[in-house]
Amino acid sequence: MRRTRTTSATLEPDTPVPAALAAEVVARLREVGNPEDARFQQRYFRTGPGEYGDGDRFLGIRVPVLRRLVRDLDALPVESLDELLQSVWHEARLLALLALVRRYQRGDAARQETIYRLYLARTGFINNWDLVDSSAPHIVGAHLAARSRAPLHRLARSAALWERRIAILATHYLIRRGEVAETVKVAERLLQDHHDLIHKAVGWMLREAWQRDATVAAFVARHCREMPRTMLRYAIEKQPPPVRAAYLRGECAS
Repeated sequence: MRRTRTTSATLEPDTPVPAALAAEVVARLREVGNPEDARFQQRYFRTGPGEYGDGDRFLGIRVPVLRRLVRDLDALPVESLDELLQSVWHEARLLALLALVRRYQRGDAARQETIYRLYLARTGFINNWDLVDSSAPHIVGAHLAARSRAPLHRLARSAALWERRIAILATHYLIRRGEVAETVKVAERLLQDHHDLIHKAVGWMLREAWQRDATVAAFVARHCREMPRTMLRYAIEKQPPPVRAAYLRGECAS
């Protein structure tokens, strides 16, 4: 697969209208897109009819290129990032989320509150696993670290696949701070979820939590026979081979 072209062009705003600024960014993104990469991404992110990314559209821009462009959006108002987040192009939405993460991490309390609320208002556009995974811990998880975790449980009860994934991925921020209890609570709510992408996400977060706090083992042991096989495999991935084998045989009573 051919490498994506890069550009030295700077995404500098030349008009104060948020929609126009967002349109300018998209125009620059189209210039650096790669049709061959776009075709690969369409397959990789399952954009066919009935698949989880049904209808998503790609320009063919790799993540390292987008990460280099994020700094060029520092002068854009949040309203323009909001417009960009609603783009039909996957990479434009990812770029907007990366910029919002950067803005959140550098913002004061008022700016962080604005970004958090915007994020939750636009979950319909945060509609693939990479969009969730690159943003939920850094905005939702970070924002709720010192606040009520009730929003995580509302998201976990959502009918929307991506909101449920946001709920469990947001706890990654807490795990990194040494707090695993919320991950276990959200995981328990999602144990019977029907979607493979939730099975993987929950198993992944349990694995990360277990690496930091051995008490997570009790939760996995208690539920190992009922949790989906994919979830279990992800959760035990870092454990010694004999432990993994025992869990997979169902020999995991706490």
